[in-house]
Amino acid sequence: MKQVFLLILGLLASTSSWCGGDRSTLLEQEAEQLAQEFAKTLKPQLVNAMQQGGPVEAVKICATAAPEIARELSQNSGWLVKRVSLKARNTSMAIPDNWEEAILEQFDDRRANGEPAETLSATTQTNSEFRYMKAQGVGPLCLTCHGETVAPNIKQVLDSYYPDDRATGYRLGEIRGAISLTRPL
Repeated sequence: MKQVFLLILGLLASTSSWCGGDRSTLLEQEAEQLAQEFAKTLKPQLVNAMQQGGPVEAVKICATAAPEIARELSQNSGWLVKRVSLKARNTSMAIPDNWEEAILEQFDDRRANGEPAETLSATTQTNSEFRYMKAQGVGPLCLTCHGETVAPNIKQVLDSYYPDDRATGYRLGEIRGAISLTRPL
């Protein structure tokens, strides 16, 4: 399945200029598919970890599997795939650049004006790159580790993986961060 997905992504990228199609639309579709693939790969692992060992195990999955998923998608797709947040948990990997920060702030404003987090995305293109961001909203399960109140045993595990953790204090539906994708042109 993964190989078929990557083949489709490659075909989309290679045929966009050959067919004379709207390259930015094709790149946006490719980025959307990668963002979905990231989420579809991580979420079952988190759910399984929660069922097997509770939030402590889920923290371990976020700390180890999420960066690995992003790394694999990046290596296999030609895109740089990462997660960013205004309140980063992993300060060595999730600090947004200027464009990402501005988009995250726009996502917050748009959500405050009634747009659901799951519908929020943004793109930009320069001569050298195409960029895409997909918002990640806070769901009920997220509140266990990202909410206003985090249990002491979970906080202890979070501190062991993320000594500079800023990713707490969220409420249901808020923007937790985004999946950010960049492709050189």
